[in-house]
Amino acid sequence: MARTLNNTAQAPQRGRDRDRDSAALDTAPVTVAALLAEGLAPGGAGLRREAEILLCAALDKPRSYLFAWPEARVAGPALLRYRSWLQQRARGVPVAYLLGRWEFWSLPLVVSEATLIPRPETELLVERALAAGPPEWPARVADLGTGSGAIALALASERRRWRIVGTDSSREAIAVADRNRALLGLGNVELRRGDWFAPLGDEAFDLIVSNPPYLAPADPHLEQGDLPFEPRCALVSGRDGLAALRCIGAQAPAHLAPGGELLLEHGSAQGASVRALLKARGFTQVASYRDLAGHERVSRGLWRGAPRSADAPAEHDNRTLKEH
Repeated sequence: MARTLNNTAQAPQRGRDRDRDSAALDTAPVTVAALLAEGLAPGGAGLRREAEILLCAALDKPRSYLFAWPEARVAGPALLRYRSWLQQRARGVPVAYLLGRWEFWSLPLVVSEATLIPRPETELLVERALAAGPPEWPARVADLGTGSGAIALALASERRRWRIVGTDSSREAIAVADRNRALLGLGNVELRRGDWFAPLGDEAFDLIVSNPPYLAPADPHLEQGDLPFEPRCALVSGRDGLAALRCIGAQAPAHLAPGGELLLEHGSAQGASVRALLKARGFTQVASYRDLAGHERVSRGLWRGAPRSADAPAEHDNRTLKEH
């Protein structure tokens, strides 16, 4: 009986020893090459590019370091951080949210779970906005639903004479956009909190841009990729995904100067619907533009018969734009 009690007393100690040994193994120095391999293992980050991004961030090193020093040994906080990120990524957490930052239009942006992750296809919206007038044009521009400020700040970085107002109903999103504005030092952007046009009063703009929510509640994309972790209110709009687009299309004329342009990002199958609602509202020179994947991604309309610019597209422009 005494031996049994003694063994029982020792069991917790052996468990603690195993835990301590396991923790020591988890933090033992590991080579860069081995850590990248961990990122490709089942349950890891899955893609080599993602593993490279996470490891670079954990080490605070450029990507070239991974290839120049594959046998360099990693330990301590950097190792723990990287492995923690791999575990979270295996559960689906987006890389952008793990790092708290992402790049758009070559600009480093802070992101959070209060904002959408900026995507490459949205750069088409920026391209078309920049094509709305010459570089020296002192335009007044509104970005509705600015989120992290990605679109407004991309435009501001290219057109220093533009005065841009970004609106968003989310206090947290406005805070993220404000931080990005400060980090990038772009003073030609103003941020206002409120729903779509509400913060604009009776102001008129030469250009209004928006990447509003455009998914229907049953859209299968909501369960794919990063979308399950992104704010649903920034993704879903009404029963058919068109509610926000209808709202913006209907109210935009009250905030457009004569000859002003409206540019809307939308879903890959919504081009015809968006063109129809713009025409029904009285917009002219209505057209859609295709992204690099060949999908209609952005539609535009001019208000009250603006003169046709030299590069204006035909009624239904099927061109695929090249990367800038």
